[in-house]
Amino acid sequence: MSQKPAIPKGTRDFLPTDVSKRNYIFDSIKQIFRLYGYAPIETPSFELSSTLLGKYGEEGDRLIFRILNSGEKMKKADIEALQNDNLPRFANSLAEKALRYDLTVPFARFVVQHQNELSFPFKRYQIQPVWRADRPQHGRYQEFYQCDVDVVGSDSLLYEVELVQIFDAVLTKINLPGFTIKINNRKILSGIAEVSGEADRIVDITVAIDKLDKIGEGGVVEELRNKNISETAIERIKPLFQLSGSNEQKIDLMKGFLSSCEIGMKGIEELEFVLNSIDRLSLERGVLEFDVTLARGLNYYTGAIFEVKAHDVKMGSICGGGRYDDLTGLFGMKGLSGVGISFGADRIYDVLNELNLFPEEVTNGLTLLFINFGDKEVSKCLELASNLRKSGIDCEIYPSASKLQKQMKYANDRGVKYVALLGENELANQKIILKEMDSGKQSTISFDEFVQQLDK
Repeated sequence: MSQKPAIPKGTRDFLPTDVSKRNYIFDSIKQIFRLYGYAPIETPSFELSSTLLGKYGEEGDRLIFRILNSGEKMKKADIEALQNDNLPRFANSLAEKALRYDLTVPFARFVVQHQNELSFPFKRYQIQPVWRADRPQHGRYQEFYQCDVDVVGSDSLLYEVELVQIFDAVLTKINLPGFTIKINNRKILSGIAEVSGEADRIVDITVAIDKLDKIGEGGVVEELRNKNISETAIERIKPLFQLSGSNEQKIDLMKGFLSSCEIGMKGIEELEFVLNSIDRLSLERGVLEFDVTLARGLNYYTGAIFEVKAHDVKMGSICGGGRYDDLTGLFGMKGLSGVGISFGADRIYDVLNELNLFPEEVTNGLTLLFINFGDKEVSKCLELASNLRKSGIDCEIYPSASKLQKQMKYANDRGVKYVALLGENELANQKIILKEMDSGKQSTISFDEFVQQLDK
């Protein structure tokens, strides 16, 4: 007995209707990206392990899919490292390549490698799959698409404003009824660590704070204790978990909290510029909210950080991003600031599905099916089908002269809008019967009228 086929957990197959829905998302996103002047690029699905490792923090590194060396390279495995229980070094000797974890680090590598071919500031968009060895659950996959826009070569805060506008424009275009764009600044988080007396523990603190939505205040406090953050610092930080009020009120409170900290106040200044600019411009549907507990665990962020959550649905963030001042410095190109955001296409797909927000025309099936009555009739159908396709009308001919009931069932299964019936009598009279599947209404028209009527 053969084994039932299956796919790995955390991955999905997509049927034709699903692919149409996903393409609707991709096309909508691309249209907005191009409106703001971003150009497309692509990078390989896998990179050298050395390109990816160490760029996402300890937790990120654990989620990178390694690609096992093959052939003669297997002989280069570091057996001594294994014998000395140095498992990270042994793993590195077994896998010189890895699937990309995100699009941002490969983009930084791309910029450094092609710097002489680019004009700065360089604005790019990229829509490709990424892979993470995460525990699969609702809204979290091991293979998923990211839709990124980034600009490198400028530290202007105008780009942060632009990216907030792009969040709003894209999610409005796909008709998401309500969403919150959360914003914070890593300089503010650095200031919190400094004021709390733990300036050198910023990574441990931000990784813990970033889990507030998942594990609650008690869980965050416990994790901070497990990371040996002092009780004094924890007590100093705890009130921030309950910070509430308008953006202006929260900023005023943080100004008092960070008044003695230069880097923290710099973060407040940058944040105010973005908030005030968006207030003047106004958003169509999005709500921009300062959230001091927003941390985003990736180590490379240095300034503004973003996260977007949809209303009326239980789902994690559907978009995110932030400012990274020296990511290209990891590859030897210092002083090149960048900022970017990413749309999680798979989560957005799940949200639109759950809220039944995909436009009806996105899931429409085939426009027209020619019923097959035999070779002589099919010969004329081939000619008519060719003319329809030249006019941009999608159609097909059923492949065999099966029973009419079977052919009509196929038309229903495919979601066909019209069927064309061209039998012996119709062929003799140079006519064709056009039937609308939803209403059942049918009309007999000439061959010349046929293409014109469908074209309308």
